[in-house]
Amino acid sequence: MAAATTLFPVHAPSPADEQRILLSNVPWATYVVLRDSVDSSGVRMTYLKGWLEIMSPSREHEVDKTQIARLLELFCLERDIPLYGYGSTTFRREEHEQGLEPDECYCRGANRETPDIALEVVVTRGAIDKLVIYRDLGVREVWIFEDGRFRLLGLRGAAYEVIETSGVLPEIDLARIAHYAAQEDQHAALRAFRDELRARAAT
Repeated sequence: MAAATTLFPVHAPSPADEQRILLSNVPWATYVVLRDSVDSSGVRMTYLKGWLEIMSPSREHEVDKTQIARLLELFCLERDIPLYGYGSTTFRREEHEQGLEPDECYCRGANRETPDIALEVVVTRGAIDKLVIYRDLGVREVWIFEDGRFRLLGLRGAAYEVIETSGVLPEIDLARIAHYAAQEDQHAALRAFRDELRARAAT
């Protein structure tokens, strides 16, 4: 007899309205059906060996991840760096019973099946270790944005280690990205960042 699915509330709804639900004993087929459901398109799902976490992103989360993506893409456009974005594509591997959606993800140089960079914006912490899934997918770097700052993790063998500079985009100054991501006026921040990049290129 199959184990019954169990619900664990990860935490009460936060002031930022980001909510998470954790389910146990969820079969792979059930996860796939839920993930492919039209009604689930606005949520993030993380699945790892029977555990399923469903997250409804807050406005703060979506604002941060969208503005960071726009700044990264602007930087690469201004510097003529070929960057290919996959947004919040679902990556899943049935053989490992794993699946997730990054907040944003990118490849440098060409379209490839596995992204080079996964961006994770942290407003509230989840219960499933996404790094296990990213490692098994072979994602080279995970960029974590939390409390207004970036923390970079690079895949070294079978584990991620903290790195000071991105190996995929060593040209980028993520402190400047964080600075402009914190600006309330998104349009003004993008214009100011563009002007800064062009001024530096002209010197």
